[in-house]
Amino acid sequence: MPRLFLNVYLTLHMKLIRLFPVIALLLTACNASVNPDSSNPVLSVEGGQLQGVLNDSTQVIVYKGIPYAAAPVGDLRWKKPQPVTPWEGVKVADKWGNAAIQASMQGMALYTKEFYSDGDPVRSEDCLFLNVWTPAKAAGDEQAKLPVAMWIHGGAYDHGWGYEKTMDGEAWAQHGVILVTINYRVGIFGFMAHPLLSAEDPNGISGNYGTYDQVAALKWIKNNIAQFGGDPDNITIFGQSAGANSIKNLVSSPLSRGLVAKAIIQSGGGLTQPIQNPEVKANEEAKGKRVMDAAGWTTLAQMRAATANELQQAFVDYNAKAEQPQDRVSFRPFTDGVLLPKDFNQATYDNEIADVPYMIGYVTGDRNANEAVMRFCTVHSAQTSKPVYAYHFARPLPGDDAGAFHSAELWYVFHTLDRAWRPFTEADYAMADQMVDYWTNFAKYGNPNGNAAAQTWKASTADEPFLQVFDVK
Repeated sequence: MPRLFLNVYLTLHMKLIRLFPVIALLLTACNASVNPDSSNPVLSVEGGQLQGVLNDSTQVIVYKGIPYAAAPVGDLRWKKPQPVTPWEGVKVADKWGNAAIQASMQGMALYTKEFYSDGDPVRSEDCLFLNVWTPAKAAGDEQAKLPVAMWIHGGAYDHGWGYEKTMDGEAWAQHGVILVTINYRVGIFGFMAHPLLSAEDPNGISGNYGTYDQVAALKWIKNNIAQFGGDPDNITIFGQSAGANSIKNLVSSPLSRGLVAKAIIQSGGGLTQPIQNPEVKANEEAKGKRVMDAAGWTTLAQMRAATANELQQAFVDYNAKAEQPQDRVSFRPFTDGVLLPKDFNQATYDNEIADVPYMIGYVTGDRNANEAVMRFCTVHSAQTSKPVYAYHFARPLPGDDAGAFHSAELWYVFHTLDRAWRPFTEADYAMADQMVDYWTNFAKYGNPNGNAAAQTWKASTADEPFLQVFDVK
């Protein structure tokens, strides 16, 4: 018996010796993903631990698909965003988060060819994710205090996502600014009001969920961006088209007051006459009820039992049956007395928008934008000591006769010209360099010129209006 035990012991011992190299290799691999070197540290944020992906050539770390709120599904459908659900272990943030539920972007003529030629992303109700680009040397250093910019995508409030082809944070991070892009609920999930939803809300209000998402993302950045090396007291918000109108909503909302240091409004119009509608709440609720009733959903239980795709299709079907354009339903933010007590126009005239530096502009393809943009500069500059900078993007993009169309400036703002099919010239790349300099300087200093001796882009005032024009020479 003793000899038998000895033989078994020796056999097991030899097998373990042969396994040691394999075990060591596995432990090393696991350790590399969980405990990386100091150039890509593990961060602690709301929800758990997080590790990004380091680009060795640029020394920029990108963190993709970070949840900033709980998935708005099930009972949370048509509810304000709730705190993020914690995860176990270290989340390796190497995949984009789902885009919001929306119709396909394919078949949109110019815009499909221009921005959506790579196809649509995965779309889901579980869409409350954001992405962060930061210099590797700043990651994990809460004393780095780099300026931060939060980007809100456009898309008429019914489509789009925060990592479209034009959008990237590499150039911004290389300029010393941390860029954050976000997804938020759009369309019927983001902005539908309904009498039954209002009845269950403590304030008697429904809709505007997508704007509440944007506020939640802004608060997440405020609470967590120091882990990425950012300054929570120096957050610039900027967006284009519906994203620019989202910026106008955020600077008008009391819920985001004190969170915003600077704001950039790109192709979101400017200042028109205030048009407060006292019946807006009832009108928005009536729109939502028409769509739900047409689909046969007359109770909250039925509305929440329907699948996301069924709800999206109900919205599409309703509009397809509309006999007149004015009968079609679109969902968008509206004044509700709580999140948005006043629209941007009224809040500006009443001097109740955030008192911060502004940059505001338009492209040639934006209709009748010049007057509204310059009116904002005139009115707001008379109310504050903070500067307002105005611009006009006039470069007709090369390759066809589309001109300087709506959204054309995005290739330049994010310096992603190499992703486009267009035959951009050296002059285009030089202008992209200039625009990234201006935009990131504004995020740093509230002045697109930065600390340069030559202040070539002047603030616009009532006495001295100034419009910076972007075009190649």
